[in-house]
Amino acid sequence: MNAPRAWLIWTIGVLAYLVAVAQRTSFGVSGLEATERFHASAAAISFFTVLQLLVYAGLQIPVGLLVDRFGSRAMIASGAVLMGLGQFQLAYADAVPAGVLGRVLVGAGDAMTFVSVIRLVPIWFAPARVPLVTQLTGMSGQLGQLISVVPFALVLHSAGWNTAFLALSSLSALAVVLVLALLRDVPPGHPPRENAQGLRATGVTLARAWRQPGTRLGLWCHFTVQFSGNVFAMSWGYPFLVSAQGLNPATVSALMGLFVVTSILVGPLFGTFVARHPMRRSAMVLLITAATALAWAAVLLLPSKAPLWLLALLVVTLAIGGPGSMIGFDFARTFNPSHRIGTATGIVNVGGFVAALLTIYLVGLILDLLHTSGYSGGELYGLASFRIALSVQFLFLLVGTVLILMTRRKVRRQMAAQGVHVPPLLVSLANQRRRRVELRRERLAKQRSSTP
Repeated sequence: MNAPRAWLIWTIGVLAYLVAVAQRTSFGVSGLEATERFHASAAAISFFTVLQLLVYAGLQIPVGLLVDRFGSRAMIASGAVLMGLGQFQLAYADAVPAGVLGRVLVGAGDAMTFVSVIRLVPIWFAPARVPLVTQLTGMSGQLGQLISVVPFALVLHSAGWNTAFLALSSLSALAVVLVLALLRDVPPGHPPRENAQGLRATGVTLARAWRQPGTRLGLWCHFTVQFSGNVFAMSWGYPFLVSAQGLNPATVSALMGLFVVTSILVGPLFGTFVARHPMRRSAMVLLITAATALAWAAVLLLPSKAPLWLLALLVVTLAIGGPGSMIGFDFARTFNPSHRIGTATGIVNVGGFVAALLTIYLVGLILDLLHTSGYSGGELYGLASFRIALSVQFLFLLVGTVLILMTRRKVRRQMAAQGVHVPPLLVSLANQRRRRVELRRERLAKQRSSTP
């Protein structure tokens, strides 16, 4: 695990992931233009992202199995090729079916990238560094969203639809070249991958990863804290801020930039927390979930448009969910052997995207129903309609919280059977406080005994 070589491999992987995030989030910025270009309803526009996420989520487990078999280099390069083809298709699409095909290809390529990059981390880095490097991976990849909300948005508004999406397609071509030229699956001297498994052995690997309660805890943590930020960044955030809250596009771009910057700043803090307090990972997830619910409640329950500072607070809270969801992958890593990490990571990664695609679709469906019924007064993206439609998120937050608590109980029973007991959080905090008091008393006693 030569440090400079490891960081070079990681950098190439992260660049590919950064490009994938830019491709993934580009449609959220172009939602209003897509409505005009395809003459589509809110439900039809949401279907673009829903189908993209459905493909992404549906491929996570197969991709996890494939990356364990073929390695990260082949999977990342293949994903970049598919995303490039998808954006090229979307650049020339002028009807909903053609546009949807482009997003399906983007979703398929995106699905191959993150799991493959994450699998490189425990292979190239020492275990003590893995939590921090995992957070740095997620954090650095979010810079791709800056590409979609700043330069891509500028090109889209100035040069037009075709030029903007062709530019994104060329980014994927660059990623393919870099990955094939510089990325390697394992360090020199690392044992080679096992021979390809048959279908039966593959099924056994998948079943063992799923039966592990730690894998399922990671899944539900990812499900609960990641989806709301994805719903906001990938689909409904831009229309909500522009049409419902009345902000100008420049201010919305600034808020989207704040979303990315917050994710970048918070990521290393979570990585350090997980490394130092591995027994309190789920508690952090539950805290983020509560903060997300409170932030949305504060914005949606206001009788009028929210002030800018409150919208900024909402954006910051949603941005924290991205790094928070990375905790789920740490559960997959610590509760599964190395040869099963790709499979377990794929299972975990399904969670947040399934929740996101369901929420995105339901929001679009509710907006259309309110518009058809006359409730919105002829305004498809009105504030009153968005208040009702976006409230569907509270259901997913509640379901996720219940499932986290249920699965955590099973994980702790398993740990207790192995001799590892996790005290309740309040008891642990009280014990820590008691130890700090005792240490202070000991220092004072030493100082007094040394004073002549």
